[in-house]
Amino acid sequence: MTLAAHVTGDGPGLVLLHGFTGSAAAWGAHLGAFATGRRVIAVDLPGHGGSPAPDGGLWDVADAVATTVARCGVDRADWLGYSLGGRVAMHVALRHPDRIDRLVLESASPGLDDAAARTARAADDDALADTLERDGLTAFVDRWLAQPLFASQARLPAPVRAAERARRLAASPAGLAAALRAMSVGRQEPLLAWLAHVRRPTLLLAGADDAAYRAHAARMAAVLPDARIVVVPAAGHTTHLENPAAFRAAVDVFLAPASSRAGAA
Repeated sequence: MTLAAHVTGDGPGLVLLHGFTGSAAAWGAHLGAFATGRRVIAVDLPGHGGSPAPDGGLWDVADAVATTVARCGVDRADWLGYSLGGRVAMHVALRHPDRIDRLVLESASPGLDDAAARTARAADDDALADTLERDGLTAFVDRWLAQPLFASQARLPAPVRAAERARRLAASPAGLAAALRAMSVGRQEPLLAWLAHVRRPTLLLAGADDAAYRAHAARMAAVLPDARIVVVPAAGHTTHLENPAAFRAAVDVFLAPASSRAGAA
């Protein structure tokens, strides 16, 4: 599968993977900021942006993303994934460890350990996909943004919230429905135990107002061999949108060259 990607800047590679209903454009001003001294590859995940609908599960998506990044001229890079993108990045780290230098997981889950919970979640996401196809994208996006997970975005200025909603409304309904069915947490193998094999330095980001994903970060940090957690203040699930300065500062410190980190210490 060939995926769309936005490439900018020169230098060491940084791969950006957005969340569900997103695209490369979801990174906003972070694209330009991260491209200072880096070659940034922001991939449109299957069913999103300019990429086709998924034709397999998350392991297949990991293969497609790794191939897309290589086609962009980058064999090894730092990877940053948000939510769904974080789950994809974990699959890449397990499937293609030689492609990753450092890993940043923003508001990411390692999956559901309980088989019954996975079955129920898959059924819920299939029903959500059916609702999207039946009721249309506008109703779906409004329902999606009304989740408690995004309640903290109410603090954002009205123009920012409007732009975020408009960006989501540019998505393909068929693509999103296919992504729900193929890449649901319910269809993801639980990765927590496998993360012991990810020996790359890993930064786990979670919003101060996102208790569920702070808990996910703590569980992953207990297993990953080289991990640290940063809790982003005044932010919920979407830390890069809700507190962009603190988000980018945490990422920049983590991804700085070793000499720069030593000098700042």
